[in-house]
Amino acid sequence: MERRDFLKQSVFASGMALIPSFLKGMEFLSPEQLSGYRNVIIIQLSGGNDGLNSIIPISNDIYHGLRPSIAKKQAQTLKITNDLAFNDNLKAIKELYDLGEVSIINNVGYPNPNRSHFRSMDIWQTASDTNEYLSTGWVGRYLDANCQHPYQAIEVDNSLSLAMKGTAINGIAVSDPNQLHKTTREPFFKNLVANTKKEMLDEDNQGYLYKTMLETYSSASYIYETSKIYKTNTEYPQNLFAKHLKTIADFIVSGLNTRIYYSSLGGFDSHVNQLNSQDRLLKVYSESVGALVKDLKKNDRFKDTLILTFSEFGRRVKQNGSRGTDHGAANNVIAIGGSLKKAGVYNELPNLSDLDNNGDIKYTVDFRSVYASILNNWLEVNDQTILNKGFERLAFV
Repeated sequence: MERRDFLKQSVFASGMALIPSFLKGMEFLSPEQLSGYRNVIIIQLSGGNDGLNSIIPISNDIYHGLRPSIAKKQAQTLKITNDLAFNDNLKAIKELYDLGEVSIINNVGYPNPNRSHFRSMDIWQTASDTNEYLSTGWVGRYLDANCQHPYQAIEVDNSLSLAMKGTAINGIAVSDPNQLHKTTREPFFKNLVANTKKEMLDEDNQGYLYKTMLETYSSASYIYETSKIYKTNTEYPQNLFAKHLKTIADFIVSGLNTRIYYSSLGGFDSHVNQLNSQDRLLKVYSESVGALVKDLKKNDRFKDTLILTFSEFGRRVKQNGSRGTDHGAANNVIAIGGSLKKAGVYNELPNLSDLDNNGDIKYTVDFRSVYASILNNWLEVNDQTILNKGFERLAFV
């Protein structure tokens, strides 16, 4: 059965009478509304992925000279240009690139880079300056300014990243919608919800907890009921990351009123014996994203979806003594989508003859320019309100 026919015979076509009372007033997207309803999927490669061994300056003598035992050889790559190549474990990404559905943005970072995993990740997730400490994430502030419900930003994981936390609204973390729904229907949880009075919500700290609990309860119902509309039969790899992307595909095609999805793949802190570990992770990433895109294309949702992949920093250009790399600075960012305005290599390659004092790649694109472009050009909201200042907008979307 075609997706459109399936949806027309589902709850979307049945009218509000069939929607449970606790879901009335929440927004379901009809098949017609789904057309043009744009989503963003943010993928975080945690640990600091080595961009130079992912998108490889294959003809650069400095690259090979500073990495005598970990530089990728020509036979281990997939050619982009005479000077640039994909790691051969990114085969599915290369196929999308050849279709004009990938934009590679090089040298992405920020001034005075921090090389601590925790601090740099906080900077990326809050969109702060290096010396600025924020308690809200950039997606959380998007929710505050433009949304009404926590489920309009979903992190498919067991815990919620700082990126998803706002002042008035937090996104919601959902690893398994069935389990979340079951948990919030336990007698203890249901009794708390049933006995929560309005005046309890007005209290300071306790009121915040009650409000969060009620939002989780209603969001769990909405996500559970809506996500049952579509279950993919696309084959995904057998790993947790792919399972999370499959869940995102189910959410998107089912018609959840969600604009931003967040997921992560860890293990990229490659100080020792980098080649095998990074190659394995890049294969997991590539094959999983490839299955996701196939699923979205099959259901006519890829043209309305933008997939952004980033890591908290790149790696040192020079290899260390353990056949690995240490924490670096600027890195490449990958954007994937069916409606990119500029596909291919977006900007200049890393200048390996002009490194910073630590031997790291210098940034030429502020990562907040990537966010500003997505917010303004793709989601069509005020990026300056969310990012607290103006940044150059890039033309990849």
